[in-house]
Amino acid sequence: MSLLGIDVGTTGCKAIVFRADGQALGQGYREYPHVFPQRGWAEMSSDDVWAATKEAIAEAVSRAGARDPMRAVAVSSQGEGITPIGADGNALDNTILSFDNRTTAQADWWAQRFGKRKLFEITGQPLSPMYSINKIMWWRENRPELFARTWKFLCYEDFTSFRLCGEAAIDYSLAGRTMAFDVRAERWSDEILDAAGVERERLATTMPSGAVIGKVRDDVARELGLPRGVAVVTGGHDQPCGALGSGITQPRIAIDATGTVECITPAFDELNLSDAMLASNYACYHHVVPAMYVTLAFNFTGGSLLRWYRDTLGKQEREDAEAAGMDVYEMMIGLATSGPSPVMVLPHFALPATPWNDPFSRGAILGLTLATTKGDIIKALLDGVTFEMRLNLDYLARAGVVVENLRAIGGGAKSPTWLQLKADIFNRPLSSLSVSEAACLGAALLAGAAVGEYSSLDEAASQTIRITHTYEPNPAMVEQYAARYEIYRQLYPTLCNLLHAL
Repeated sequence: MSLLGIDVGTTGCKAIVFRADGQALGQGYREYPHVFPQRGWAEMSSDDVWAATKEAIAEAVSRAGARDPMRAVAVSSQGEGITPIGADGNALDNTILSFDNRTTAQADWWAQRFGKRKLFEITGQPLSPMYSINKIMWWRENRPELFARTWKFLCYEDFTSFRLCGEAAIDYSLAGRTMAFDVRAERWSDEILDAAGVERERLATTMPSGAVIGKVRDDVARELGLPRGVAVVTGGHDQPCGALGSGITQPRIAIDATGTVECITPAFDELNLSDAMLASNYACYHHVVPAMYVTLAFNFTGGSLLRWYRDTLGKQEREDAEAAGMDVYEMMIGLATSGPSPVMVLPHFALPATPWNDPFSRGAILGLTLATTKGDIIKALLDGVTFEMRLNLDYLARAGVVVENLRAIGGGAKSPTWLQLKADIFNRPLSSLSVSEAACLGAALLAGAAVGEYSSLDEAASQTIRITHTYEPNPAMVEQYAARYEIYRQLYPTLCNLLHAL
């Protein structure tokens, strides 16, 4: 028997067919473009996403072949991005993405109407413009005719399940990222929705992770090469799915996920809605594992910073990689200066999240000279993203969330150079896994448990997750990076007023 895990990310969709023991049988991947209609706005087309998703699924299924009949599929999804869907099932507008900052006025309204503490107590989410409810309110206030015609506002887990089986269902973890979900009562918050002017019926049905929604429609199954009767199961927000797919089911261990977003996700077994969590903008919401919760320490500029370099400054690297038959990111990282870069980067190229939650911050490159090389700049990008996450580990510890070991997933987990850099800057062991695309695996494990392939998620994780290598901190490099980190800690506090003025 095989299981299909789909990860609908911000820049692309991955689909992987897994055997029940965790062996990947076939995979597919497709990217889709972003649209920037105005400065600070960020969108993408859900039609483009669905077309890419179908192609990724069909490729994965074709590569897997018919050796192991497929039984179930679940979706791991980017958070916060949301799309208005009409009564005919078609999108009425582009998706407004997480790092779109047009909704600062809505966030300010919540601060005045409810206050940050009350919102945190209800939803487990620190107030931010990025949450889905703000985007729905923006449509209501700025495009009332579109709002009136909208049947459902769907995130990408529920959008994909709707396309697959005709039912729109969202799990508790992704519902939490809307800032409209009551984290204690495990349902949409009437108080939040009433204040926002949004009817409950316009949102997807909430369900626990790992619950059967329905079956893939016959016409969709034929198009994608799936057998009839494949169960569609609730998955989750990509970070909790990645945590499950990395075996993060106990405290003091976290995933470090490097995709478009750089994110550290620890798990724990009690709600932590403390003042320290709120002060550093750390959410507390449902894990995809029953009776557990997660928080996120993240920055929207993760792997996307390397993509920015590739598309803006990396023409030669793209051409050289193509000629050599290499991955362009592998080539770029291979050019990076060894040791700490003489250049320093504040990686706030997209909306900075924890611990700052400052929609008006911007990126910065400092220390440039006429002798600065491309290798210095590439290394500074890697250093900057990693320093930002080290800062988050320090702030998490202040809030009582101690992380002693990390497991690496996502595209960045394929680079031994970057993993060793992280171990040295974090000063903590960092392990790679046999499946770096853990979000897809986590979704597949939820699908398998739902149809009885595993007796529990703990059993599913123990059968499928394997550590392949652990990167230990190098004491000499730890000392060098620690000195640079002390400078890095001063960058945002020193520059924030100038960045706001820009």
